[in-house]
Amino acid sequence: MRREGSAISTPAAARPLPVPDETSGPYWSAAADHILALARCARCGSFALPPDQVCPHCRSTDPDYAFEPVSGRGTVRSWTVVRQSGLPGFAADLPFVLVDVELAEQTELRMIGRLLDGPGALAGTDPALRLGARVQVAFEDVHPGVGVPAFTLAEAASVAEPSGGVR
Repeated sequence: MRREGSAISTPAAARPLPVPDETSGPYWSAAADHILALARCARCGSFALPPDQVCPHCRSTDPDYAFEPVSGRGTVRSWTVVRQSGLPGFAADLPFVLVDVELAEQTELRMIGRLLDGPGALAGTDPALRLGARVQVAFEDVHPGVGVPAFTLAEAASVAEPSGGVR
């Protein structure tokens, strides 16, 4: 604590930073460059998030994961509004929304991240945040050289593709 005049002030708590290890290092290195790269099993070709010593899809004990960039597009499966946090560094951001997103690359490939649109996305009679809402990965630069994946709501209007489909 520092004393400034008659007031006592404490330094603002910083957000916790990731501590990459041998397995997660490529993920965090890509995130620092604002790229979402996920581990793909060399045996079955499925993505694993987070990667473990055993592939959750084919059960290979030697998945030989390679990290590959993915689109970062997905749909909201669920969310929660965080109004109170016991972790340091989040007090200034309260309340915030955490979304559970199914990424477009693979069925049941799910990731949780902060929705940067905030709780306002839940406001009004026709809220933008709802089950099935489309999102896109974004990154929060929480420290020099440290990016944390988060999400933003995608454009509400669908874009027609030349084949007549909707993407």
